[in-house]
Amino acid sequence: MQRSPLDAVHRAAGARMVPFGGWEMPLEYASGTIAEHLACRRDAVVFDVSHLGTVRVEGADARDTLQATLTNDLGKIGPGRAQYTHLLDEADASVLDDIIVWWHPGEGERFDVMPNASNTERVRAAIGGSETTSGRAVLAVQGPAAHDRLAGVFPDGAAIGRFRVGPASWRGVACTVAGTGYTGERGLEIAAPAEAAADLWHAITGAGIEPAGLGARDTLRLEAGLPLHGHELGPGITPLQAGLGWVVAWGKPAFRGRAALGAERDRGVSRQLVGIATEGRRPPRAGCAVLADDEVAGVVTSGNFSPVLGHGIALAFVRPDVGAGTTVAIDVRGARVAGTVVPTPFVKGG
Repeated sequence: MQRSPLDAVHRAAGARMVPFGGWEMPLEYASGTIAEHLACRRDAVVFDVSHLGTVRVEGADARDTLQATLTNDLGKIGPGRAQYTHLLDEADASVLDDIIVWWHPGEGERFDVMPNASNTERVRAAIGGSETTSGRAVLAVQGPAAHDRLAGVFPDGAAIGRFRVGPASWRGVACTVAGTGYTGERGLEIAAPAEAAADLWHAITGAGIEPAGLGARDTLRLEAGLPLHGHELGPGITPLQAGLGWVVAWGKPAFRGRAALGAERDRGVSRQLVGIATEGRRPPRAGCAVLADDEVAGVVTSGNFSPVLGHGIALAFVRPDVGAGTTVAIDVRGARVAGTVVPTPFVKGG
């Protein structure tokens, strides 16, 4: 079990620690998941996301390697920008991992590819490069007040714009900051040297930015309608089924899994990912059957209670004919919970 450079800080703060992707990470702090969730929606919080991998790819062939392997097109962006993309299985176009690529500004080609925790070695094997995960911590500051609060203690970092990437100095410590996030709110992710992480964390929380754990990160991403690897993405699930066709650059001559994904595009998907809003506070859960006209039409992949909306919400794979506005029921431990297929996001950030 791996531990973050901030492990001692979390334990001293009374965090509830849980295994996640081979790491032991904070699920919640004393205030609890709902309070942390609402703090992110209303103000700002900081997450430790050091369990994300970092694979450094650099050199004259770096861009061409990523272009030939990952689904999105780096030609849409340039140095100093970040991009969401997928690594697909060659045989069936399943999403092996969904990834954020940080393209460093400056001369030469240097990329930090950020896989999910358990997929780092799989991604490194596909794209080459070197893993640099152990030498840094990654702190995600999220919420409508994130930039304003961070500006008081880390002005260089707060100046980085949405989906921008750049160097930033904090008390003489060289960091890299990207304007990304996973909550639907404004946000920044700060990669800092491991030895400076605790001091930076304390400076951030000292500015009134509350700590939040993976529990709130999951409920926030669900309200934002964002996929989670292992739930809405993974073995047997393609970008087209997950409604993420915009991540696929069909104009590129090649990327891993292109032939299999093209065949699915031509024949049409057998299922689609939708949002479902349910009645009442009882939360739907992953694995629950979705019924339409008293017949099983799909299955829930993620479900929970929405702290902002005050009722249950879910993401589910259903038949292609089950569209927005369809009345459905979710079988939650033998009880049928009424719901309606709705557009996502369930909650718009800001």
